Amino acid sequence: MLLEVCASSHQSALHAQRAGVHRIELCTELGVGGLTPSYGLLRRVMAEISIPVHVLIRPRSGDFTYADEELAAMEEDIKISKELSAAGIVTGALNSDLTIDTEKTKELLDLARPLNFTFHRASGQQVNAYLGIELLEALQQQAKNQLEILPGGGINLKNINRFKELGFPAVHTSASQIYEGSGVGALPMNTSKMLKEGIRIESDFKKKSGTSASDQKRIVREYLKS
Repeated sequence: MLLEVCASSHQSALHAQRAGVHRIELCTELGVGGLTPSYGLLRRVMAEISIPVHVLIRPRSGDFTYADEELAAMEEDIKISKELSAAGIVTGALNSDLTIDTEKTKELLDLARPLNFTFHRASGQQVNAYLGIELLEALQQQAKNQLEILPGGGINLKNINRFKELGFPAVHTSASQIYEGSGVGALPMNTSKMLKEGIRIESDFKKKSGTSASDQKRIVREYLKS
């Protein structure tokens, strides 16, 4: 059974390779479900890691319903990943009703070719893969010879053998350990209201001191001239 480890840093990628895992999914920000790694991180990992690296393409936290502008950025990240010789792409898009956005996903899939393509965060409809293992097994049986189900989320030393017993060809895990940081002190570095499930954060052009859009444009022009 192939073991894929989700690596969210250069050090995590090195640890995964040294431990003998078969493949890495490279990302950042595991706390929000993973985001696209920076160009610098991707380039460094690709230069130093010899096992296959799949790159997560997800431009922001929150839902998986992407605007055209976000899709364009995702496509650029796929191009960069291919230029740096990534082995695979991990991404996908949903409609607002949580069905698969086949049109956008196909665009991403076609651009990623001929790399391996993983549809991100398709699940067993439970909070972790073990609780959804029966549905995952059924999906794997239905999908034989068409696609591969990659269970991920909550897989650990206590339950990984069960996935092997059921014949899953691969599993995904972070195998992570939490370490206390230093130098933060009493000042919070995270904003809890921005980490709520299912939200996304964007600047609001209209939300500027109650001024109208035309007044805001004038203020910006005057500022740029100063």
